[in-house]
Amino acid sequence: QVQLVESGGGLVQAGGSLRLSCAASGRTFSSYTMAWFRQAPGKEREFVATITPTWSGRGTYYAGAVKGRFTISRDNAKNTVYLQMNSLKPEDTAVYYCAGLPGSSDYYYISDSNYSYWGQGTQVTVSS
Repeated sequence: QVQLVESGGGLVQAGGSLRLSCAASGRTFSSYTMAWFRQAPGKEREFVATITPTWSGRGTYYAGAVKGRFTISRDNAKNTVYLQMNSLKPEDTAVYYCAGLPGSSDYYYISDSNYSYWGQGTQVTVSS
């Protein structure tokens, strides 16, 4: 069982930056695939980025809308995954969720139905 707690959301002007953090409980965090999703008002939850376990050697994968602006990373010693968000746009406004699942595969998991564990979400608002 893993519990996830997000932090770091807030209000920022367009073009600004934020860094989200997701702290995980449990001793097996390093073996988890982690991801960030977001949900804007009136829209379905969408994939943002994922990072595989370090041992898998497969790395990261991003949604097209954020590629080149957002960076997902993990610190296994701190049981934490991060989402560095740069060049923010008003359309990035959403509740951002951290998600995790044990293990990895030959494919990047980009569907929310793949993930077993979820945080409570943190609001990110980008003003124009």
